[in-house]
Amino acid sequence: MKPLSSTISSASAVPSAEARVAAYDWQTLAGELDSYGCAVLPKLLSPQECRTIAALYPDEIHFRSHIHMARHGFGKGEYRYFKYPLPELVGGLRTALYPHLAGAANEWNARMGVEERYPDDHASFLKLCRDAGQMRPTPLLLQYVPGDFNCLHQDLYGALAFPIQVAILLSEPGVDFTGGEFVLTEQRPRMQSRAEVVPLRQGDAVAFAVHDRPVQGSKGNYRVNLRHGVSRVRSGMRHCVGIIFHDAT
Repeated sequence: MKPLSSTISSASAVPSAEARVAAYDWQTLAGELDSYGCAVLPKLLSPQECRTIAALYPDEIHFRSHIHMARHGFGKGEYRYFKYPLPELVGGLRTALYPHLAGAANEWNARMGVEERYPDDHASFLKLCRDAGQMRPTPLLLQYVPGDFNCLHQDLYGALAFPIQVAILLSEPGVDFTGGEFVLTEQRPRMQSRAEVVPLRQGDAVAFAVHDRPVQGSKGNYRVNLRHGVSRVRSGMRHCVGIIFHDAT
């Protein structure tokens, strides 16, 4: 197996990611995204792949920055943003997941009356990011220990933002850690907010709305605003990789 730190343009990484991503029932996943604002992709990564990615965390050579959440009021815990070139598997999955999500993203914009449309392939979308001055990679690796949590937030890094992102749990609940549930909240106009707690196992991924999404009401579509976070970790250590499709300014 090639080192994860090698570039995503190797002969094996992108085809491997494309094959595993294509195996999911994307019509069903799109329906779940449309109904709930999130959808789970079971076993996107193997346990060994999860451990390999998590093991990158202590080595600064893979990352462009290191964030301590408490310093910024984001919660308690820490994360590191990967630098380019991304690790093979992370970059390969980012490239492979994007086309399957772009259709849903474009449909959402159409229903919300947003003119922007997203290109079919991720390379073309990244060019739009570069043209907008957004050139810093946003995929990140998060680490939580007991007492850590992530406040409800939205990952918006510039004027251009892809409306769906993916998080992959790298640790096994009940074995590596307890607590630390993925939480999604949906703020609806003139109604109380709705919460969604998404159960994940090691290697599972969740695709979810970054900020706004449309909901069909009795008088047409209306817009709801979403935020996501992680509840308090009660024991052990929790690692998660976040795949955000737009780059940062």
